Amino acid sequence: MAAPLKARSNGLPCCANSTASTPAIAIEFAPRSLQSQSRSQRSHTMPTFHIELFEGRSVEQKRQFVEAITKATCKSLGVEPNSVDIILTDVKRENWATAGRLWSDA
Repeated sequence: MAAPLKARSNGLPCCANSTASTPAIAIEFAPRSLQSQSRSQRSHTMPTFHIELFEGRSVEQKRQFVEAITKATCKSLGVEPNSVDIILTDVKRENWATAGRLWSDA
């Protein structure tokens, strides 16, 4: 059973089919206050990635994942690495359902 990959950019929904191991991703391009940081430290509009994935991945896997996302974001959006925020949320399969069926029941 394939899980939906969900992405939002500026509030616009976008869905694509994906494999069960692919996380759901919400991307927000929201300006942050620059009062505490100079322009040279952070871009004016910074991407924040909220990524939900099934629990069970190692810290090293997550480390490699966030490094890859950061690198791709910097290349495609022209921002500095310190402008990219990524929030990972581990979700138990019993707390995720697709088509009315819990993933823990699959």
